[in-house]
Amino acid sequence: MKILITGGAGFIGSAVVRLAVSQGYDVVNLDALTYAACLENVADVATSPHYAFVQADICDRAALDTAFAEHAPDAVMHLAAESHVDRSIDGPGTFIDTNITGTYTLLEAARAYWVAQGKPEAFRFHHISTDEVFGTLGAEGLFTEDTSYAPNSPYSASKAASDHLVRAWGETYGLPVVTSNCSNNYGPYHFPEKLIPVVILNALAGKPIPIYGAGQNVRDWLYVEDHADALLTVLTKGEVGRSYNVGGWNEVTNLDLVHRICALLDQRRPDHAPHADLITHVTDRPGHDARYAIDATRIHTELGWKPAVTLGEGLARTVDWYLENEDWWRPLQARQGVGVRLGKTDAAVSK
Repeated sequence: MKILITGGAGFIGSAVVRLAVSQGYDVVNLDALTYAACLENVADVATSPHYAFVQADICDRAALDTAFAEHAPDAVMHLAAESHVDRSIDGPGTFIDTNITGTYTLLEAARAYWVAQGKPEAFRFHHISTDEVFGTLGAEGLFTEDTSYAPNSPYSASKAASDHLVRAWGETYGLPVVTSNCSNNYGPYHFPEKLIPVVILNALAGKPIPIYGAGQNVRDWLYVEDHADALLTVLTKGEVGRSYNVGGWNEVTNLDLVHRICALLDQRRPDHAPHADLITHVTDRPGHDARYAIDATRIHTELGWKPAVTLGEGLARTVDWYLENEDWWRPLQARQGVGVRLGKTDAAVSK
């Protein structure tokens, strides 16, 4: 199978690329190389005969048509997206362009290619999304595949729209689509504007570790390599037209998560302990969802997948990876917006 993976130089996309190549799939990595992309993420497979790279924007129909014609993929895994909630508060337009218009453009390019190929039954368009499209939970309950959509940020709203587009292209045109919605990912190669790398890198630098509000927001954490395995499982075993929630069964408050990371750093960098003294509570993010929690029963019972890495194991691996790979994350700290508080309520109005 040859898989066209969009966003394969990003955090989750690169994990899928690395795993797919290691399992013998032919992979075409299509990425625009925007601010959060990093080709070093796929350096380990870059010389493999099973790997090819195409620099292209998913909003560029001509470039997509060329990629499909030249590489003739058997499947698409669509991971290219703007994904940082705080950036979506400051600049929602980019999220509309990439996540909605880009998904539409990719769907149309994939549909044209699929039709030209004679509508092969084995073709798949796998759209990778987020649990944030479901909104927020109270103290009880879990997101299932039947949970109503109620996005609360420009980011999650744009992803919800893309989910609906994918479903509609399946229903209206018969495109063989499948969708997955995941919980919060973490692990190696996580871009340093997201919570876990921010905590690790600020702690190492002796800088304040910012926690939004009281830190009681709850997230379900999924190790990125587990997620990559789940995505390939959905692609190869999932039922056309069906959606699958992918979670880690690892609910924890943001504050508890940060304390766990600090404890790991205390063990590995005792000269700077206790790192928890750096925790600083800051003004909460506007529209901050209280709790996400995934019910991943369907993917387990129907496809036989479950996460293999516990939160404790995954956090230890992640901390160790950042300690051992300063040459990867250090240059990324100079990229636009990294290390700056984004997503404030006084963000400029788009014109």
